[in-house]
Amino acid sequence: MRQERTVQASIFDLSATHEIGHELKAMSQWLDEHGDLLGLVGRDLGRPDVKATGRQGLPAEAVLRCALLKQYRQLSYQELAFHLEDSASFRAFARLPWSWSPQKSVLQKTISAIRPETWEQINRALLSSARQAKLEDGTVVRLDSTV
Repeated sequence: MRQERTVQASIFDLSATHEIGHELKAMSQWLDEHGDLLGLVGRDLGRPDVKATGRQGLPAEAVLRCALLKQYRQLSYQELAFHLEDSASFRAFARLPWSWSPQKSVLQKTISAIRPETWEQINRALLSSARQAKLEDGTVVRLDSTV
């Protein structure tokens, strides 16, 4: 059975005082306030054909946070695996269980298991929060594309 949340954070989980560290801390606080999103991700990761024996997989919380790091910093899976192993701020944000450093194949398999419908619900929750805080009304969408 896969855990949804990391039960207890490490006392060593510290964010850098750099601008990116502050952004990660704000993102983490928002995710903590919207714990219901973890259930959606947990359902996507749960496979009925897998028995609840053997090694535990990454918690749903860690998978969601790793996916957000990947998109936020525009990283490949290989780069994400490196930064999760190398950066204390990234590890703290991702809330990886102690001494776990997931490989790129594990990150790709778990992150890609999150369904588009789940991402839609996450985006709607984010937009709803932004509307309530009067940061964004969501009426204009900016797209970047190449020819």
